[in-house]
Amino acid sequence: MFFKKLQRIFSLGLLLTLMLGTSSIPGVSAAPNPISTNAKASALIDVESGRLLYSSNGDTSMRIASLTKIMTAIVAIEHGKLTDMVKTSKRAVGKEGSSIYLQLGEEMSLSNMLYGLMLRSGNDAATAIAEHVGGSEEGFVHLMNEKAAFLGLKHTQFKNPHGLDEDGHYSSANDLAKLTAYALKNDVFAEIVSTRVKKVPNPHEKWDYSYTNKNKMLAMYEGADGVKTGYTKKSLRCLVSSATRQGQQLAAVTINDGDDWADHRKMLDWGFEHYPLQQLANKGQPIAGYPYAAGQTFKYPLEKQETVQSRLVLYNTSTTRYLLGERGLLEWHLNGSKIGAVPIYDVGSSRLQLPASSQRAIQSLAEFRKASQIEGRAILHQSILKVLGALFGHYQ
Repeated sequence: MFFKKLQRIFSLGLLLTLMLGTSSIPGVSAAPNPISTNAKASALIDVESGRLLYSSNGDTSMRIASLTKIMTAIVAIEHGKLTDMVKTSKRAVGKEGSSIYLQLGEEMSLSNMLYGLMLRSGNDAATAIAEHVGGSEEGFVHLMNEKAAFLGLKHTQFKNPHGLDEDGHYSSANDLAKLTAYALKNDVFAEIVSTRVKKVPNPHEKWDYSYTNKNKMLAMYEGADGVKTGYTKKSLRCLVSSATRQGQQLAAVTINDGDDWADHRKMLDWGFEHYPLQQLANKGQPIAGYPYAAGQTFKYPLEKQETVQSRLVLYNTSTTRYLLGERGLLEWHLNGSKIGAVPIYDVGSSRLQLPASSQRAIQSLAEFRKASQIEGRAILHQSILKVLGALFGHYQ
């Protein structure tokens, strides 16, 4: 909607466009050597920019097994309350496949159940989460498909929250790459998928549950920080992995790949080598020749031969955005297509002092970290009450 408005304003002559020249990455090299994998479909994405760096058969819809749970997790995080206690239903307990062995009626905080979902790929956890957050499994699947549409995932459709084979349940390598890039920008999601081992309070025994992450990339690849494994007899091996090096995060996707660990190492190495993240603007950086400064930092992965053009678009003084403090946009174009833009403000504007992370995002992560502690204290409190009740004859 915003860009449509910009186009209308531009057609009326209310914007002034000035070419600021071009910028390129120093050095000359041959185009990146092509890579290949053993997968039926694969993709590699730069998380910050969302640029697809590599894709093979990337738009083909396929079965994706437990890679489904990437969407399950992000929808639950965005729609659920992390401190809520999720009660396990009969439907959840009876779910076949991988499990964290929840018992009928067992309660666990949503935060800890998300660990069971993503580290151990619990289908019982997926079902319990879906019923709690969506009101029913079917209601939650509706939220999943709404999110897919919002993100523009045109080759994706969900039928369940766990990924067990079902006709009409599918996604593509490119769509999963885009979904993963979106999810990894959520601090709660990123913290869960990067965890190697998680201890969770056990209401049935004296010892805690211990969930060890199935994602071997966390141990075998430098900088690895996620994301999810998957397998069914029909989808075969599926994997999404992510890694961060020198401030750049990449995510790799393979579907139906018999040598996925090796392929992911190769894909990530290739991406870091050939498409390093370049900082094209710093927040607060003055724009030469104008009394303005960039309102945000902007980074983009570029191959050494690629040339980027920058363009300044100034707002008319009568526009609403100008009256709110924005003076225009600083845009970047690559091969004739716009790859990004940041607002510009007057040098010294108070808008330049606003934090990069919202207070709500910071609060959400803090609540998430406290959730398991609260659950542990609650279980301890219940145990004490049971002992006191037994001693004094009041416990029923």
